[in-house]
Amino acid sequence: MKSFLKRLLGTIPVLFGVVLLIFIMLRIIPGDPVTMLLGEHVNQDTIDRLTEVMGLNDPLPTQFFNYIVNALHGDLGVSYKYNREVTDMILEALPYTIKLAVLAALFAWIIGLVTGIISAVRQNHLADRLFMGFSLAGVSIPIFMTSLILQYFLAFKVKLFPLTENGSLYSMILPAIALGWNSAGRIARMTRSNLLEELQADYIDTARAKGLRQNAVIVSHALKNSMLPIVTMMALQLSSMLSGAVITESVFAIPGIGRLATTAISNRDMPVLQGTVLFTTVIVIAGNLLADLLYSVLDPRIRKEA
Repeated sequence: MKSFLKRLLGTIPVLFGVVLLIFIMLRIIPGDPVTMLLGEHVNQDTIDRLTEVMGLNDPLPTQFFNYIVNALHGDLGVSYKYNREVTDMILEALPYTIKLAVLAALFAWIIGLVTGIISAVRQNHLADRLFMGFSLAGVSIPIFMTSLILQYFLAFKVKLFPLTENGSLYSMILPAIALGWNSAGRIARMTRSNLLEELQADYIDTARAKGLRQNAVIVSHALKNSMLPIVTMMALQLSSMLSGAVITESVFAIPGIGRLATTAISNRDMPVLQGTVLFTTVIVIAGNLLADLLYSVLDPRIRKEA
């Protein structure tokens, strides 16, 4: 518990640094958000008045301090483009991202574990080569390319899935496969590697000598002892899917947090972009804390060291 609290306190400087970095980067990028909001053919007096109302003529340290204070109270500002609370916009987009990330994680975990186990048990056989080729393709092909290929063949040509998200759970299956394929490949390769290593250990020979069946040896002994780093990776993958679904959401027109961030970049909507970056940073940090917690729960030696 003490170790977990120490890690939790250690995330505060990380959050502060991320907010400060994105705040500075958005201020040094060329272009005036007020001019982009009003258009080019607006007189200077109108621009100056709106700049003052939005607080953009305050010194940068004052702007940053006000943002931090408001963020601590759950106020991430108001969108320049849509004149809406950023917090409300994020909460509105969050269910779409959660649905996509959970489906992608389930696909990655189930396919990754099953193919990894089969590949380890059937080492150097046809199934092993096919599954490892599948996993290598998932790890190697960029997510945007995977999304476009799946969308073209399975949605446009075969018409097995809708081209874009239409509000139904079925329309989220194809983008979930596109997002989860990379993670499935990583899990499959790690599962195979860890399981093969465990199957060569001395205690496996002892279990076999006691007359245990092959399935019992694999599931109860080898797989159980090889799952520790895999479970940690799975926890990290879920947080990365929640925070990194930008490309998939853009390709499949899913109104999630990733698409909200890309729209904010094109509109130079600084409050929305700052809010989405801060929110996804919190998710990634929470995922890392969860992975550390799972690691200590699954391995008693870590609890004793802590």
